[in-house]
Amino acid sequence: MKRVILLLNGEPYSGEIDAENAIVLCADGAYDWAHKKIRIDENIGDFDSVKGTPFPPPKTVYPSQKNQTDGEIALERAMGIVRRGEADSIEIYGGGGGREDHFLGNLNLLHAALHENVPCVMITDRAEIFAAQGNFSIENIQGKTVSLFPFGGNAHIMSSKGLFYPTDDLTLTYGSCRGVSNVGVAPRAEIQSDAGVLLVFVNKECHENHLCETAEAH
Repeated sequence: MKRVILLLNGEPYSGEIDAENAIVLCADGAYDWAHKKIRIDENIGDFDSVKGTPFPPPKTVYPSQKNQTDGEIALERAMGIVRRGEADSIEIYGGGGGREDHFLGNLNLLHAALHENVPCVMITDRAEIFAAQGNFSIENIQGKTVSLFPFGGNAHIMSSKGLFYPTDDLTLTYGSCRGVSNVGVAPRAEIQSDAGVLLVFVNKECHENHLCETAEAH
């Protein structure tokens, strides 16, 4: 199935983005960093942050004074593509860094996608981030730091496998940093939760060497 790639106007993604078998949506000022890196199928937004004229020309130019960010408008378009069966997931690039308030807003896009049952992950130079609830897995985590945050309220983890620090029967309290910097000791972690939403960060490098060595030994 196709993916929807959503480009945002945060920190430019420095890696390669594979647009094969993907529909690429670009939100407003992301055009400046993305148009020479990846094919863009649709430009979306009010274009008050773009230098020059985006190509392809936008179907609609939204007013700059509005109740949604350009990222929210683009996410709605992306989720509509998934709901129509034209794609099965969303990947967000350019969502991290930049203005801190915009980054927090972009994390809320992950929450919005979760509640529409649309698989969505934000990929930055340093981490992959997604929102999850219920029973889910975290892939490709061997030796990497994995942080679990309660998102929007308390979250309760019944059990987990594949992480160094135990999280069985653990309530993560909103406002606490209890779930930061766990480590994957297997290629995959399995999480069973029964309350709340978790915001999951899988960092691309592990900075705690002694834990990495332990993780790799398992």
